[in-house]
Amino acid sequence: MKIPAINSKDFLCITDLSKNELMALFDFTMKLKKETKQGKTHGFLKGKTLAMIFEKSSTRTRVSFEAGVFQLGGHALFLSRDDIQIGRGETIADTARVLSRYVDAIMLRTFSHDKAVQLAHNADIPVINGLSDSYHPCQALADFFTILENNGTFKKVKLAYVGDGNNVAHSLMLGSALLGIDFSIACPKGYSPDKKIIEHAFQLSSKSGSKMIITTDVKMAVENANYLYTDVWTSMGREKEAAKRRKAFAKYKVDDNLVQKCAANCKIMHCLPAHRGEEIDASVMESDRSIIFDQAENRLHAQKAILCSLLK
Repeated sequence: MKIPAINSKDFLCITDLSKNELMALFDFTMKLKKETKQGKTHGFLKGKTLAMIFEKSSTRTRVSFEAGVFQLGGHALFLSRDDIQIGRGETIADTARVLSRYVDAIMLRTFSHDKAVQLAHNADIPVINGLSDSYHPCQALADFFTILENNGTFKKVKLAYVGDGNNVAHSLMLGSALLGIDFSIACPKGYSPDKKIIEHAFQLSSKSGSKMIITTDVKMAVENANYLYTDVWTSMGREKEAAKRRKAFAKYKVDDNLVQKCAANCKIMHCLPAHRGEEIDASVMESDRSIIFDQAENRLHAQKAILCSLLK
């Protein structure tokens, strides 16, 4: 099985990869997943070590990366901010240069995206953004793979996102524009995606031919949607805004009524963790339309693929 080549040293944003690179990566992910389920093992990362820096807590990111590296024959090191000197004032640059001499790649889950950029700039080894306040490229990679797995193609696909214009929304918007997927997003006033990211998405969509809709109108956003996506209303670090956000987002819940306004056989997506009864009803999560736990599983397979390509 041939590992696809990518030009970028790092994976900080979904747009670090071209459309062709993404499609090759999805094909490789499909093969990895199939063979893993058949009981085949892969030693692509034999002798390799991944340092995983966590400034934010995690379930899916930690377990999927740690298990994925192990399945590929390598070793992963979990490093919380309490375990390393970065939490006691050591600069990002110094941390990057030291780790570059110890390990083969770094995964960072952090608040400020600038930290990921600084880390990548000063490291001699690949850096993967496991999540920042601006982007969640690993989640988007798994999400688009899940859509392709279900749909067989990205042609004539509309992805609708309802809720907070956060890091997940940013990555989905940019990835959709890059891949030629029609994308609509409905957010309450004041919670729309970052303007610069919107501009970037429209630039990409003008080349790929995808249609982009940014609105506060939920019904408009979900009309003819083949995939309906939501995320928590209050991301980590914004807990003090929870009550205010619940009020602002009250009309943006994904419930059975909203699902009926989408295209027939619309699939439901959520990056998890989910607050059942808040941004999404349990009945929707547990319905036959839900591919939420497929997304969660595919974090493992998609991240294995990007690790192989970066460490090729």
